[in-house]
Amino acid sequence: MNLSIPSNKKVYFASDLHLKITSDESDHRRELDFVRWLDTIKTDAAAIFLLGDMFDFWFEYRLVVPRGFVRLFGKLAELTDSGIPIHYFTGNHDQWMRDYLASEINITIHHKLNEFEINGKHFLIGHGNELDIKGFIQHVLHFAFGNRLLRLLFASLHPRWGIAFGKNWSIRHSKLYGQTKPFDGQEKELMFKNVQKILQKKHYDFFILGHRHLAMDLKINENSRYINTGEWLETQTYAVFDGEDVKLFSAKESLV
Repeated sequence: MNLSIPSNKKVYFASDLHLKITSDESDHRRELDFVRWLDTIKTDAAAIFLLGDMFDFWFEYRLVVPRGFVRLFGKLAELTDSGIPIHYFTGNHDQWMRDYLASEINITIHHKLNEFEINGKHFLIGHGNELDIKGFIQHVLHFAFGNRLLRLLFASLHPRWGIAFGKNWSIRHSKLYGQTKPFDGQEKELMFKNVQKILQKKHYDFFILGHRHLAMDLKINENSRYINTGEWLETQTYAVFDGEDVKLFSAKESLV
């Protein structure tokens, strides 16, 4: 997909907001912060990329979707109505997203890594969880959540039970895997090692990913970089492409 942005416009990338179905005070505050941030970028945004796990759990029944997130959805609708394209890449927490946001808010949904050419620069963009799979259990979970039959079986559950199960699973998953692992060098970063392998087959100027919950800007070679957008649980980091280069920022101080 090709995009061309004017000299006074930018492309924004953010991920891992992890809003819960039953929100508490911290979720409410985080949603408000994110909405306020969206409000600050709408004047110069040529496009916005949301790189997954914006919700801690998401499942769409044919006529039922999770409650909440009204302020976020309202702001996203305002932005798309004004002509700003929004691309949403599903993550491991919200990969069962279907067409609700597409039909109601005109957001383009992506279920896997996707290539973009923006102002002549080549990007590979996505959540990135498929590049961070290790161990038998994680391989089984990745297969299960991507399996169409299992998704249909889950959809046969009454929403009262299905949503409750998803909510509780998300809490347990966060306790087991949610803690951000510190950066111990490029040789121990599985996502970084996997983008190196991808780069051996095809050139990209920028790999823009989420999932890791740690903002990173790592040089792969002289012409390619790996950018991780971090998270909005604490640091509120995001990436910006100005037409020439990608840089990381934090909204936390500006939103205080």
